[in-house]
Amino acid sequence: MPDRIAICPGTFDPPTLGHMDVIRRAARMFDHVVVAVVRAPQHKTQPLFTADERIALLEDGLSDLDNVRVRSFTTLIVDVAREEGATVLLKGLRAVSDFEWEFQMAHLNAELAPELETCFVMSYPDWSFVSSSGVREVAAFGGDVSKYVTSRVARELAAKFAGPRET
Repeated sequence: MPDRIAICPGTFDPPTLGHMDVIRRAARMFDHVVVAVVRAPQHKTQPLFTADERIALLEDGLSDLDNVRVRSFTTLIVDVAREEGATVLLKGLRAVSDFEWEFQMAHLNAELAPELETCFVMSYPDWSFVSSSGVREVAAFGGDVSKYVTSRVARELAAKFAGPRET
């Protein structure tokens, strides 16, 4: 039987413990998981972290998983999936608002690559309220984000927002 390869795309700006949880669960379900970091997201604002920084943060948080690899991409995710030999596009869902967007994308991707299945993994309740944008907001105002991200991500966020704040 061929290896079961899943691709888990996202912006990961920054990667949260919710992201890490979904990827870790995927690593138990599939032989290989490719975490694909979009370099220049089209439907979001300019990322706080560069793609290379986001890759390094993910690699650091997932270094104990030998069946997970992190890479970036600048093309359609279906093209990346084909390149990687993936048969599953894996997406984490936190809330109904996530589902609406991901449902639309799943249908678009099915039109572009009918051989690629989209699989949704529900967030555990502990992470259902944690979003990258929320974490960035808390960090920007000097709040403690250590419950939502790895210690390295927390340090990197603190460094990004270390300058003087306007009052």
